[in-house]
Amino acid sequence: MIVIADDITGAAEIAGIAYSQGQQVRLVCGGSLCCNTVAAYGTDGTNWADGTTVIATDTRSMTEADAIAETHRMAAAFGLPEGNTPFHLFKKTDSALRGHVVAELTALMEATGYQRAVYLPANPSKGRVIRNGIYYINDVPIHETAFSYDPEFPAKTSVLKERFPEAVSHQIMMPDAESGADIRRVIARYDDGHTLFAGAADLFTEWLESSLVPRPSSSIARRSSLAPRPSPLASHNTLVLCGSTQSKPLDLGIPVAAMPRAVYDGSHDLTLWDTSAYKETHSLILTMPYTHRTGKEAAVHLRTVMAQKTMVLVAQHRPDHLIIEGGATAWATLQALGWTQFQIVRQIAPGVVQMSATNDTLVTLKPGSYPWGNLF
Repeated sequence: MIVIADDITGAAEIAGIAYSQGQQVRLVCGGSLCCNTVAAYGTDGTNWADGTTVIATDTRSMTEADAIAETHRMAAAFGLPEGNTPFHLFKKTDSALRGHVVAELTALMEATGYQRAVYLPANPSKGRVIRNGIYYINDVPIHETAFSYDPEFPAKTSVLKERFPEAVSHQIMMPDAESGADIRRVIARYDDGHTLFAGAADLFTEWLESSLVPRPSSSIARRSSLAPRPSPLASHNTLVLCGSTQSKPLDLGIPVAAMPRAVYDGSHDLTLWDTSAYKETHSLILTMPYTHRTGKEAAVHLRTVMAQKTMVLVAQHRPDHLIIEGGATAWATLQALGWTQFQIVRQIAPGVVQMSATNDTLVTLKPGSYPWGNLF
């Protein structure tokens, strides 16, 4: 089974779900894929054909044209079949309607032969539902929430047909869903082997349980992935990046280095950002305490600055544990560090997933709008 996600925290969330269901799971950053051999085998020669490979593409942060091109490249790199051959493929999209949804789904259908797609971004388990074609978060229309000032995809409407006016003409269905039972009914209605399912974690969880998805080998037990774990700060070699507009202050008993406003605004380079405490403590929290800048240019600037500062700190002292909040920040940072392939270790909470990089650094990722669970 292959999952293609449009950002890395979404990819990690899906990988955690598959891992908890007993699947062998690896997460790969899309840019590191170059041929079918890379897709089919891990660096140790392990055959992943019977497991789950989750690909993080970061297409949400690209232009629409680049996102389409990357989608076609992923299909070619993984040898996804053309024509009408059913294939176990899932497209992970954001649960807050962000991204080039119609363009990417259309490209995937063209590349793989799926005849239609079901786009279901609802996450009823987190209070995110679609009712009469309108998207709500905890009964508040999404355009009235903090997602209205997202830097790249601000929610200007809560009506799905207004947000994605070309969906129906491209054979993309957008059904209502207010509960897990609703999602199961959607799957039962459309899962004919020729329908591409795309959406959020609740849809993937139910889809994974459906009869058309291969079950994991009986030798792999279902994992209890939400058990309490020791604090990741116990080693005092922890670097935390709070790189989302949804970030909340963390009180973890380690130094906090907030991005100066001049760096945030782009009027000064990152040398103004004082992170000297890291030299002594080898633990630090990096934060961005401002939200007044929006737009593509601002978003790229912020994640680039965060990634560059992280590179400097990791070069001083590689942490045992790197914790990153926010998908765009996570992608930029891991790409800058050159860390592109990961083995899933555990799921701490929904969306909060720990992975082991090839250099043995423990990496924990979390979407900006999700709670931390019992990580700390």
